[in-house]
Amino acid sequence: MKPFKIVFSNLSVIILLCLSIVTSAHNIKTEKGNTKLPAFDIVQASIEASDNWLTFTMQVSKKAGKSKPTPTGKLEGSEVFSYVWPTQIDSSAVGFDEEQGILAMAITSHPDFDDTPLFDENADGDLGNDGTVWHSHWVVLVPDNACGEGALKVKDIPEGTSPKLPLTWPGLPILIDSPGYSPIINKKHVSVRVPFRNAKELKGIAFDGVTSGLRVNESAHAPLLCVVDVFDVASGDLSLPGKVQ
Repeated sequence: MKPFKIVFSNLSVIILLCLSIVTSAHNIKTEKGNTKLPAFDIVQASIEASDNWLTFTMQVSKKAGKSKPTPTGKLEGSEVFSYVWPTQIDSSAVGFDEEQGILAMAITSHPDFDDTPLFDENADGDLGNDGTVWHSHWVVLVPDNACGEGALKVKDIPEGTSPKLPLTWPGLPILIDSPGYSPIINKKHVSVRVPFRNAKELKGIAFDGVTSGLRVNESAHAPLLCVVDVFDVASGDLSLPGKVQ
């Protein structure tokens, strides 16, 4: 895993990593070998817009989706593995208040808790035991040194406040949505197709691709969910060089 340090200015991000990358006009392409974890070794990341749909795609070296966190038996201190597309789409576009942070689509797995209470991903009739199955979220990311110097977290909802939230917000005190869009994971590819009104208007919007590990706070209080490991970054510096096609 790479050391991870970020310097923020107006929510712009510089990650102090040295990676060899090639960025096309729209997709982000990079060489293999930026992490020893092939399931999280990004080769290419893209977002495509068509009519009222956005399609998020990430290609890795091999074994996409095969690596999942080791169960701990409790929520506190448990891990989350994720494939993430940070974007410059405003947070209000998916049901949060405006300008809350970095809106990202994330495909996650976490065996110790279930944060999709409306959906039965493993089709066993139990809505509360599906966390290990790869599933989708919209999340809002912001910096918080309480997670480590320069680290990101999923934005917490302060106690006593009533922010605007999507209808499929799962009830956690963070800016997260559980809309139930099913990802497709096959060999080297992770993708998810998301309904999005007037998606074509997003063409040219900037994005990046990240694979990462997050951890639930040991006290289960704010900051609740911190980014603790960055496995790979498609651009190398989280400069969001990709453009929605």
